[in-house]
Amino acid sequence: MQRKHIIFATVAFTALSALAQTPAASSSQAQAYPTKPIRLIVPFPAGGATDILARALSQKLGEKIGQPVVVDNRPGAGGTIGADAAAKAVPDGYTLLLATSSTHSIGPAINPKIPYNVETDFTPIAYVASSPNVVLVPNSSPSKSMQEFITYARKNPGRLNYASSGNGTIVNLTTEYFKAESGTFILHIPYRGTALAMPDLISGKVDVLFDSLVTGMPHVRDGKLRALGVTSLKRTALAPGLPAVAEVLPGFESVTWFGVYGPKGLSGELTAKLNQALNAVLLDNDVKERFARLGAEPTGGTPPAFAAMVKADHAKWKKIITERKITAE
Repeated sequence: MQRKHIIFATVAFTALSALAQTPAASSSQAQAYPTKPIRLIVPFPAGGATDILARALSQKLGEKIGQPVVVDNRPGAGGTIGADAAAKAVPDGYTLLLATSSTHSIGPAINPKIPYNVETDFTPIAYVASSPNVVLVPNSSPSKSMQEFITYARKNPGRLNYASSGNGTIVNLTTEYFKAESGTFILHIPYRGTALAMPDLISGKVDVLFDSLVTGMPHVRDGKLRALGVTSLKRTALAPGLPAVAEVLPGFESVTWFGVYGPKGLSGELTAKLNQALNAVLLDNDVKERFARLGAEPTGGTPPAFAAMVKADHAKWKKIITERKITAE
């Protein structure tokens, strides 16, 4: 008899344990979430554009969900260290990652030894912002428009050069993408950052630079450089009056994107709750203004749309890296 009681108790305990894992229990946990602060890993140093964007986002997200969202900077290896830490975190919704093109599109395309798989080691939550580049030329350039620049470059193969912030960077890849799409041959001069290239661009030693809006446009406003266009698919309010390169090269687009991920295994309920909160945050006027100061526009959307965008972006850069034989420094 005692043995029967033990067996019954064991079965009952097992049944109760299984019940705790049912969708109803999971849904209840999602409704209560969050009950403590959330950590947002930023895989780049404090003070940079990604960090500043993360802090604007985290403040408003914390207000929206009722718990602080704490930025945790984990820089190193081009964002790989922080991204890997997020991939290995417990999928309970209390560790998130602010990923970028560098960590989830370009990095995996240029470095086959990256320690995570973008498609299988993360749960996409929301696409939060995009930041295009601006095409800059010296005032001494004969080109007054994007079409004039392309025409001149085609007629003078190898005569023009371009600056970048280094091999394998978004500036390097964007210009190589432009060359492939426009059928031009422009020589590459890598610098240790676009700021170091500015004096040579202004003086005319460098012929073109695809720079970020934040660092490039002040030189245009000061009359030191000429802007020919932006690399977003359409014109942007961040640079009023400038045409998109896509108006001359249909389909051309190159942006630095920012998005929030969780580790793999994050439940659908928590993913949906975070996605809804982030989309609401992106409508906030203060967030829009703070993003604009960084040269970024809020985006938003569903997790599947975010995943599809990243997959397409990765494929584009992988193709350029392979065809143009680009390697990291």
